[in-house]
Amino acid sequence: MPTSKVAVLRTSSRTILADYHELLNLADYQNEIANDADTALKINISWHHFYPACSTTPWQLEGVIRAMKRDGYSPDLIHGCHNRTVVIDSHLGERENKQKVVTDAHGLRNIHLYEGEEWINVRDAVGDLAKEFICLNEVYPQGFSIPKRFIGENIIHLPTVKTHVFTTTTGAMKNAFGGLLNERRHWTHPVIHETLVDLLMIQKKIHRGLFAVMDGTFVGSGPGPRCMTPHVKNVILASADPVAIDAVAAKMMGFNPLDLKYIRLAHEKGLGCGDPREIEIAGDQQAAEENWQFEDPTLNMTFAARMQHKIYWGKLKSLIEWSLKTWLAPWAYIASVVYHDMYWYPKYANRQMQEILGSEWGRLFNNWERLQPDERGFPDVGEAPITLTADSLRLFKRSVGILGQCIREAPEFAAHKRRAKTVQR
Repeated sequence: MPTSKVAVLRTSSRTILADYHELLNLADYQNEIANDADTALKINISWHHFYPACSTTPWQLEGVIRAMKRDGYSPDLIHGCHNRTVVIDSHLGERENKQKVVTDAHGLRNIHLYEGEEWINVRDAVGDLAKEFICLNEVYPQGFSIPKRFIGENIIHLPTVKTHVFTTTTGAMKNAFGGLLNERRHWTHPVIHETLVDLLMIQKKIHRGLFAVMDGTFVGSGPGPRCMTPHVKNVILASADPVAIDAVAAKMMGFNPLDLKYIRLAHEKGLGCGDPREIEIAGDQQAAEENWQFEDPTLNMTFAARMQHKIYWGKLKSLIEWSLKTWLAPWAYIASVVYHDMYWYPKYANRQMQEILGSEWGRLFNNWERLQPDERGFPDVGEAPITLTADSLRLFKRSVGILGQCIREAPEFAAHKRRAKTVQR
């Protein structure tokens, strides 16, 4: 007998909003997401620039919000939820990926967890559960902080279907990473699979309801979660089991889910179902059985990804990794911004995106603010841009600003400032 359910549907821009409503109900989300509790829509921003399959799509966010409102959930109890990393500007990202225009149009609160929210030590939040962590007690001997507001809240994760150079695939389980680790989350990279399992244990303890909705209209293969090859696949997925939805997405990408360590560990600990043979597919069985034959993303990594692998797991580990736990760590943040924002995106993004932006989803994204949907979706998605041109000067200026921000907000510098204030007192 199946132990978990994952809903899978094919979709189109013409029916995307109705399809999201059907999808959520096929996955029985109303049984998991209480309508009398606050619900965080955990938006994914893997890059502050728009890049297909990187981040939560506007129609994914729109579809979930409309479905919840249609089913009687109060907009007053729904909010957009963002985390921050030192190399990703979430405010820029929510604008460039057209997420904020959606939450604003529905009058929803839009919460950035690092701005005025209270964080508490995880051991105060989960008690004795902390003793069961696989790795986080070793990574953070003094514990770490999580958002206090998450306790008792529903959360709906909004990842996309894509590969990842650290975990092979990424999805619902990885989407909790930024929101539950407030500083120095890079310390967990050498044990990233174990970390995702520990974070899932925490989520199951603190959240009233836990659900995931995954967009596969655009999907990404290759050295994700940023520098990928985008594809149009026209599928959407949902489940109350983050392990199961990640397993089904991994299988569709062409991987054996139980070969992926984070899925296998979570399955073995009984935190969800990672075996596709034990997962019930609701909706389009044929779509769920597709095999896109994606390659292991580590076979064709970018220069930055190769260096990260050598630092965390390879020949450079003993030479360099120690520096990432000292005040020297911001060198890595700076290197990431310089490579991804100042070099890769201006040089390669247009070439990778050009064809995909002529698709119905590319046109829908390009014309989003000007379109008028009906109850089912978007009858007309407008024209594609004649050409996609990169404003290199604008991108460079923006990257310089992001670089300055990542230096200012580096946790190592923040800790130094706090110590300096303490000494002055």
